[in-house]
Amino acid sequence: MSIGQLARSAGVAIDTVRYYERSGLLAPAARLASGYRRYGGAELKRLRFIRRAKALGFSLDDISELLSLGERSDVASIRAVAARKQSEVDARIAELERVRDGLRALVAACPGHGRAEACPILNALAGEGTP
Repeated sequence: MSIGQLARSAGVAIDTVRYYERSGLLAPAARLASGYRRYGGAELKRLRFIRRAKALGFSLDDISELLSLGERSDVASIRAVAARKQSEVDARIAELERVRDGLRALVAACPGHGRAEACPILNALAGEGTP
């Protein structure tokens, strides 16, 4: 299949395919005598893997590591990489919950009217008060 067909089948842009080739995540396709690249099922499977891993928050370095570990059938290490990513996500969720709670307190403290100088949100952000 052509690079356009590969990209469409995997749900990515053509530039993304080229970027993954340059970064070493996807092996460059063989070229026909005409200079066009030809891709097969293996490249499509790998590209879908990369897309799904990105959707789960894995970085390109993480994905490269997962692919390498998969080639070596190192399932314990694959699990460790996924567990590490899960811990990072848990930490981000905890931080977002902290931010949400802070915003909730600011919004609750603000009557929504009056002078800006008396606004609890502006004062808290300026360090002049904490709800």
